[in-house]
Amino acid sequence: MEADISLLAGKYYIGLMSGTSADGVDLALVSFTQGKAKLVASYYQAYSPALNKKITALYCPNHNEIELAFSLDIELAYFFSQCVLAFIGQQKLSVDDIIAIGNHGQTIRHRPSQAYPFTVQIGCSQTLACLTNIRVIGQFRQKDIALGGQGAPLVPAFHQQVFKKNRRDVVVVNLGGIANISYLPIAESAHVIGFDTGPANALLDDWYQKNHPNSSKKYDSKGKWASSGTCNQALLTQFLQDEFFNKPAPKSTGREYFNIHWLLAHLTAFEQSYQQTLAAKDIQASLAALTAKSLAQAISSVSQNAEVYLCGGGAHNDNLAALIADDLQQTRASASFDVRLSSDVGVDIDAIEAMTFAWLAYAYDHQLVSNLPSVTGAQRGCTLGCLYTP
Repeated sequence: MEADISLLAGKYYIGLMSGTSADGVDLALVSFTQGKAKLVASYYQAYSPALNKKITALYCPNHNEIELAFSLDIELAYFFSQCVLAFIGQQKLSVDDIIAIGNHGQTIRHRPSQAYPFTVQIGCSQTLACLTNIRVIGQFRQKDIALGGQGAPLVPAFHQQVFKKNRRDVVVVNLGGIANISYLPIAESAHVIGFDTGPANALLDDWYQKNHPNSSKKYDSKGKWASSGTCNQALLTQFLQDEFFNKPAPKSTGREYFNIHWLLAHLTAFEQSYQQTLAAKDIQASLAALTAKSLAQAISSVSQNAEVYLCGGGAHNDNLAALIADDLQQTRASASFDVRLSSDVGVDIDAIEAMTFAWLAYAYDHQLVSNLPSVTGAQRGCTLGCLYTP
C-alpha cells in the first residue's frame, strides 16, 4: 500500500544490512533531498560467535532447520532492534526522527533458479517494527523473484543514483561474502547490468577461520596471509571450471552454494588428481586469485574502458584489490581500467549497502521503481518491499 507522503513524520531513513559474510550488521542513517541520498552517519555491530554460528549453520540443509530458522528470525529482530535504538541514541535522535527502517535481513537461503524459486531472509520485520516503534519496510527480494527475476543484486539501482559517469563506463564492485558488479554504461541507450560474479570474502573467511581457530580476527586482515602464499594455477583452473562462472547473466548465488563444503570437495578432488596436498596459505592465495580472476572476466565481458570502484568489506583487503587491478590489465591489450576505492569519490566503502536499503525504503514510500529488469531478469520494473507497522 502506498504511503501518504504528507503524513510521514521524521527526517531520516535507516538502512539495515547484514551480508553473506554474517559477521555483523551495518546501519546507515540517510537523509533525502529531492530524491538524492546523503549519508548522515553509519554504525556497525558485530555478531557474537554464538550468533554467527547459528546463522552459518542454516546455510545448508540441516536437522531441525525449520525450528532453528524461525527461532533465529525473532532473535535477530531483537538484535537488530537493539542496534537501531543504540544508533538512534548515539546520534542524539529519537524514534520520531526516523521515517522508516529498510530491513534487508539475513539471507539464509537463495534459490532463484529452481522450478519454484525462492529466497529467505530472516530478522522479522514485523517484530522489529513493534520493538522499535518505527515503520519497517522489508522483504525486498520476493517480488522481483515472483516476477521471474533473480531477486539480486539489488544494489545496481542505487549505484546508478550515486556514481557519476564522466567520459567512461563505471563498474562498481561490491566485495561482500559474494562479489557482484554494477555496470553503468556511458552510452545512454545501453542498459545497466549487474550480477554476482562468485565468492569473495565468504570462502576467504571460511578458510582463514578453519586454519586460525584461535585468532581474535575472523578474517585475513588486508589479505596478508593470502599474500604470503602462492596461487596454485591448477587449483585455480579447477575452481573456474565450476558451471557458475560460465553461466550467463542474470545470475546470483549465495552461501548455500559457495561455502566450506564446496571448497573441501574441490580440495579433495585436487589431491586425488594431482597426488599433492597444498599448504594452507597457498590455498588462501588461490581463493583470492579466484575472486580476482572471476571479477576480471566478468568486468571485461561488459566493458573495455571503465572506472572501477571497489566497495564492501573486501575493499579493505589490499592484496585482493591489487590482484583485481592486475587481472583487469591482463584481460586485453586494448583494455583500460582504473581501479579505485569508492571512498575516493565520496561513497563510503562500508555503508553503501546499508544506504541501498534506506533508499529502497524511501523508494517504497514514494512508489518508485526500485528493481532493474536488465539486472535481475524480472518481467517488469516494480516497487520492492512490504510495509510493517508498529
